[in-house]
Amino acid sequence: MSGDRPTLPPVRLHSDAELAREALTSPLLARAARLARWAGPATRVGAGGELVDEQLPEAAEHLGLAADEDGAAEASEAWRLAVDAGLVEVTDPDEGEEEAFGTATAGENLALLTSGSPQDVLAIWLDAFDAVFADATAPVLDDLAGAIDDDGQIDFEALEWDPEAEVDFLEGVLGNLYLLTVSEGAAEGPVPLPALAASMIVPDDMGEPTDDVLEQVSDAMMRLDDQFRVLEPIGLVAYQPVDEALMAEEGAEPEPPVDDEDVTRYGMVGLTPLGLYGVRARMLEAGVDAPAVGDLADKGAEALLDGIAYFPESSAGAETQMWLARREPAAAARELLAAARGTDRGAPLRRLRSQQALSLVGPEAEDAVREVLDDAELGGLARVWLAEHGASDVPPPPESMIFWLAIDTIAAQLDADGEPDEFQGLVAGLTGRHSGFFDAAWRVDHPATADVLEAMGRLHPDKKAAKEARKAAFKARSRRAG
Repeated sequence: MSGDRPTLPPVRLHSDAELAREALTSPLLARAARLARWAGPATRVGAGGELVDEQLPEAAEHLGLAADEDGAAEASEAWRLAVDAGLVEVTDPDEGEEEAFGTATAGENLALLTSGSPQDVLAIWLDAFDAVFADATAPVLDDLAGAIDDDGQIDFEALEWDPEAEVDFLEGVLGNLYLLTVSEGAAEGPVPLPALAASMIVPDDMGEPTDDVLEQVSDAMMRLDDQFRVLEPIGLVAYQPVDEALMAEEGAEPEPPVDDEDVTRYGMVGLTPLGLYGVRARMLEAGVDAPAVGDLADKGAEALLDGIAYFPESSAGAETQMWLARREPAAAARELLAAARGTDRGAPLRRLRSQQALSLVGPEAEDAVREVLDDAELGGLARVWLAEHGASDVPPPPESMIFWLAIDTIAAQLDADGEPDEFQGLVAGLTGRHSGFFDAAWRVDHPATADVLEAMGRLHPDKKAAKEARKAAFKARSRRAG
């Protein structure tokens, strides 16, 4: 009975202001901004916009980095990001002149880091993330040096580097890490690197991994170790690298972890709140349905009820609270009830979500609920709500409404949850409380009657009752066909 479901569970993002503060304090972007402010008329850049070697020690000193090769490399990395993120603008060297250098001036984006809105800052950070992502999926420099042909060009075939495959792999890894982070019930905290690598390599239906698959997992771990070291300074992940002491010798692969206590030495990674924002933005750009709590707050009630249809309970509650906070309670209740009507396939689940939303409105919803007591589709829901809120003058429902509400509720729960094992108890309890349930149920004028009865026939633990349910389903289908 299920309709279209979102690809991913909804994520709870920090506010734009909080995320912008995280972006500004991410080590790499902060260094890039400092270098952009440091640059001036005397700054010399090469043909590719890079700082010339003679300027790197000064740049490193300005950043408080060590006066060695590592400090120069980090300063060079920060400068490249400043260029890529539009924090500096460079002019190319004049052609044909020896020892000619380009110049650098402040870019338009530099001022936005201090005077722009949080959204401006996050847009700049996303550009920086894209640039760092490209670095993370680029060939390793040592491999690149060995793939230069006689003409001085890179031989990509000899390099055995497929740029599209590299991008797809890292995007897949970040997607899996995102899913592990936002899924309800997922373990909190960082994810072991071996488990993340295995999620991309080991087939779901494979029992004991083969030696070849284990070798692929080990290779993936080492590549991911390099990539997460590149991604951490931009604030995307919190990363505990692979313990280098695990290497038997230089260039060797680590042995698989032997116990749970040992696994942390093989690398642990988690997305930061800023990382969740960045990966989601990248997925949205690729057309992935990646909802966030709060997306529906300014939309109508029908969009809310359809949108939260398959949300986990806590996320659905949070989304509904945000929606209600923008509306006057009585008006919100009437809007929810109006959106709950319908005979389409998604209507039962809309009514269930509407009832749950109304429970959050409180007593201010009572007048709106009483207005639908005589409504064929909403009268049962209204009586349940009034009884749950202690009303003493709730009119008894006619028998037809009782059975209609039972079919509607089961249809909604089947749509939301499928056919879990615990549903058997609910089905058995319902039929046990109402003698002759199936004889009455097949006559219920509800679009889902036959589907519900068929499901009850599959789920009922008593064989005789299950047979009665299947017969009732057949009668219901024949009734609608006639």
